Formats: sequence, structure tokens, C-alpha cells
Amino acid sequence: MTTKSIPALLASLLLSAGVLSAAAAKTDAEIIAAARKAYPLKTCLVSNEPLGSMGEAAGHIHRAPGQPDRVVFFCCEGCGEDFKASPAKFLAKVDAAAAQAAKSGKKG
Repeated sequence: MTTKSIPALLASLLLSAGVLSAAAAKTDAEIIAAARKAYPLKTCLVSNEPLGSMGEAAGHIHRAPGQPDRVVFFCCEGCGEDFKASPAKFLAKVDAAAAQAAKSGKKG
């Protein structure tokens, strides 16, 4: 018999009851890994340092009530604190990079 963590067990129960969709059952790590592939910037959202210049880029899921979750990446965990102080400013930067990438057909 295998045991599941409480969050995994809860997700299984909600899925079977039809309360939660399979997409919503993804872990944060899975969400970040999927977003990493399509992320439009090659630099830190806060410091403009190259992503990966200080090890693996730190992924963060920004969650705000009434808005879709957004995944952003930083060169280090410390930049996450600056992001949290003014997320709208930095999310606009990601949106502009995504629009430019879509327009040019490239990754920023």
C-alpha cells in the first residue's frame, strides 16, 4: 500500500469529486517547469542580470485574487522580494517582452 501526502490525497479526492480539474492539480514545480520553456525574457525581471548567471533561475508563481496566476523568473531569490513590492511594474515588463516575442517570433 502506498501513502500519499495530505495535499496529494486532498487533490485526488477533489479530482474524483469533480471539484478540481486535472490542470489545477499540477504542483508548483510542474507549473514553473512548463513556464520556463516559454518564458519571454533571458534576463532577471528585477536586476536585468542574465537568467542562470547565479545558478538556476528562481521561478515564482505570482498569485493575486481575481487574476490568473503568473510565473516569473529571477536571477536569485533576493530579487523576488523587490518584485513583491511592486508586481504590476514587473509584470508589465514580462507582458511587453511576450508581445515583442510574439511579434518577432523569437524568445526575448
